[in-house]
Amino acid sequence: MQKTLERKSIKTIDFNCDLAQGYGVYRNTNEYDFLDYVSSVNVSCGFHAGDPMTIKNALLAAKEKNVVIGAHIGYHDIQGFGYRPIDLTEDELEALVVYQVSALLSFAKAYKLEIEHVRPHGAMYRRAGEDFRFATVLARAIQKSSQWLTYVGPAGDVTEKIGDYVKIPIAQEIMLDKVYTPDLMVDYEVADIVDTEACIKRLQHFLHTSQIDNNTDGKSYVEANTIHFSNKYPNSLEILERAKMLITPEPVNYGKVKASGWVD
Repeated sequence: MQKTLERKSIKTIDFNCDLAQGYGVYRNTNEYDFLDYVSSVNVSCGFHAGDPMTIKNALLAAKEKNVVIGAHIGYHDIQGFGYRPIDLTEDELEALVVYQVSALLSFAKAYKLEIEHVRPHGAMYRRAGEDFRFATVLARAIQKSSQWLTYVGPAGDVTEKIGDYVKIPIAQEIMLDKVYTPDLMVDYEVADIVDTEACIKRLQHFLHTSQIDNNTDGKSYVEANTIHFSNKYPNSLEILERAKMLITPEPVNYGKVKASGWVD
């Protein structure tokens, strides 16, 4: 059900992007360019992408730029880059999540780094926004890996309810390049929005009103803590650069502490 529209300006928001989105000879050559403009990153854990050296280099690059690090989990599907749905039992899904998150936790610890959040990728991300039971298994598996981790999921009713149901910190995420339904479900049947000006206009409206336009020519109220920036389009970096001119991003946890009045 769509929430009643409420115009409210955004004072703090996190910008996140993905790192270690390569494997073996397949490299993402420009992903480190995004580190100057985001406040948090999602490091692949070796299933949909990422190998030991790619992961290590991504962690060290994030450390150098002093951005918050999270685990980017997905299906074990390197050829399909995690975008193909895979039917797993709840036990299999839990093991898949715990394995990946625990691996990155240990990897980061070796370099005196902390992991603060977990974000699903691809087909896993899509189902997490649509299937409450599926998202519950994800969140509980994350919680078993560490009780201090924040679950980053698609903004909307499913992710919002997961926080109270599982008793896990959550961060609701939007993407400027995705088309949303009135109920904040991503419409995966239509092409992404790749025009720079269109994305920036959406961001400006969201920052001033807490609303994002939907596919019925209306506006949907959204309680988002973070915005995900893709790096798969030629103008992706330009969009991110322009976004940072509008607001300086802050990590989710820092933003929550700041909002509570603990810091100025």
